[in-house]
Amino acid sequence: MDTYRKRPIRHPLLYLSIIGLVAVTLVFMWNIWIGLSLAVVMVAGLIYAWQVEKTSYETIEKYIESLSYRMKKVGEEALLEMPIGILLINDKFMIEWANPFMLNILNVDSLIGEELFSLSDDLRLLTKPDDKHEIIVSIGERKYQVIYKQTERLLYFFDVTEQVEIELQYYADRTVIAILFIDNYDEITKGMDDQTKSLTNTLVTSIVNKWSAKYGIYSRRIASDRFLAILNESILGELEKGKFAILDDIRESTSQKSLSLTLSIGVGAGSSSLIKLGELAQSSLDLVLGRGGDQVAIKQPNGKVRFYGGKTNPVEKRTRVRARVISHALQDLIQESDQVFIMGHKNPDMDAIGASMGVRKMVEKSKVKGHIIVNFNELNGSVNRLMKEIEKVPEIYENFITPEEALGKVTEKSLLVIVDTHKPSLVIDEHLLTKCEKVVIIDHHRRGEDFISNPTLVYMEPYASSTCELVTELLEYQPETNKLSNLEATALLSGIIVDTKSFTLRTGARTFEAASYLRTHGADTILVQRLLKEDVSTYIERSKIIQTVEFIHPGIAIAHGEDNRFYDTVLIAQTADILLSMKDVSASFVIAHRPDGLIGISSRSLGEINVQLIMEKLGGGGHLTNAACQMEVETISEALQLLKKAIIETYEGSNK
Repeated sequence: MDTYRKRPIRHPLLYLSIIGLVAVTLVFMWNIWIGLSLAVVMVAGLIYAWQVEKTSYETIEKYIESLSYRMKKVGEEALLEMPIGILLINDKFMIEWANPFMLNILNVDSLIGEELFSLSDDLRLLTKPDDKHEIIVSIGERKYQVIYKQTERLLYFFDVTEQVEIELQYYADRTVIAILFIDNYDEITKGMDDQTKSLTNTLVTSIVNKWSAKYGIYSRRIASDRFLAILNESILGELEKGKFAILDDIRESTSQKSLSLTLSIGVGAGSSSLIKLGELAQSSLDLVLGRGGDQVAIKQPNGKVRFYGGKTNPVEKRTRVRARVISHALQDLIQESDQVFIMGHKNPDMDAIGASMGVRKMVEKSKVKGHIIVNFNELNGSVNRLMKEIEKVPEIYENFITPEEALGKVTEKSLLVIVDTHKPSLVIDEHLLTKCEKVVIIDHHRRGEDFISNPTLVYMEPYASSTCELVTELLEYQPETNKLSNLEATALLSGIIVDTKSFTLRTGARTFEAASYLRTHGADTILVQRLLKEDVSTYIERSKIIQTVEFIHPGIAIAHGEDNRFYDTVLIAQTADILLSMKDVSASFVIAHRPDGLIGISSRSLGEINVQLIMEKLGGGGHLTNAACQMEVETISEALQLLKKAIIETYEGSNK
């Protein structure tokens, strides 16, 4: 409006007057009376034009003044009356001014002088420089979206309670698909008569139906050994709070009938696509079965998986059909390849080396060149002694190569066989995984989230004592030509003996059958004992670690090494084994610095406590009774606190 006031009065007639003045001057020169008359007319026109301009200006000025007043009044009313909370704060986050709506929200007369964070502690998040200056906080029973203008030190509070409730309801109502699989159903019901089988089916169905009715789940039996369940996210949340108690109900109810049935559940969640949910549920179930069953896996589209259960040892399969099928499939893959590379995990143990030698024998039987990849700098203890024995047999030793040599030999037709691990981060050289198009996995550990992508063939059986046991069974279905040598049979038997602690842990009928097969092929038990002997210095080191033992819970023992020393990974594992053999110890954990700079934890259990779940919380994994992890922390004390926290969370969760 001020700009308009300063604007000079102009009108098109003024410009016409200038032209007219020139014309009058010319007329005066021709005729004075006509010129004078024309001048009078022009003056009258100018006066009229000025009056019109003045009237128009005054009208517009009054209009603008009125509009300016109204706009100012509306701005004031908007600031004071609109349903938006507004706060002004100083640089110390003290409130300097609040609009009436903000006072009404808090039902107070004044906020001046109050600390901002007294309204909600969540508002502290706005002060972090790297965070977004927009959050949702709870004040009373309402939710507010808070926008913080840092430069002006101004905060806006928008009531978004209904929006948040609708959002929560949307996520709570999203569909979830679950597949329930009865472990070992076929094996257990195989020899039953029709009546007993019918009673078993009725028992399982009644438990599932009761569980479904309790939580409002739609379930339907779609096969003799599986159910399909439809639920939503809110129901899934309730099931997770209860740690999926149906697993215990099935196990306990069937054990009373001497059936030993367990349940595996794969859950797909977090997607609006029913097809995607079905795929996630099936993928989760495959993951659960790969981990031994009797547990639940909940998978999201982003790949994240949550596990529940897994309290029991996987039940040993009684049929060899799968072993025979895998053996023949592996033979076909070997024969289609120009060469085969066999690779175990970093810092290989007897199981990894023995299994590698067994697979190489399968390759030799198919008349294909086989290479065992070993990092000779990582060998120690009993594995070192085994390698010295292998050096005495040139036709075997020449097949051991370094990762660098393997990378130079790989072709498009090469086959890579991974033994005793399924995690890409644990293999000796990850580059080989990308260079080989065909990859086979043979492992006895429970499957974890970290898994080698797109393998051609997978043979994972958590019921097995060791990978050497699985490889021995595969060898039994290979051609009889080129029989196992005494050293190869001894290496395989050593792997079984080490992983079973001389046939005391995770040992089934199939374990003894594999050991018998190896013994008939010349496995030397005396040589095994010689390979597994330890130095006196190692024994003393182990004893020093055991002296630090403490019990954080009845049956749970933890020991640790010193902060300024590095310990061999085998020594850490052996110490955990020794602790487990002590009286009143159900689970043992040993923490120590490793040569690679990480802090390692080896854990062992008699089966009552699932050490695999505890190690997975710390980024590791393994088996129900045998697991480990590596941590990037500085001190033993830090690792000890994290371990205790993981044990408490797992132990309390398993007893809810």
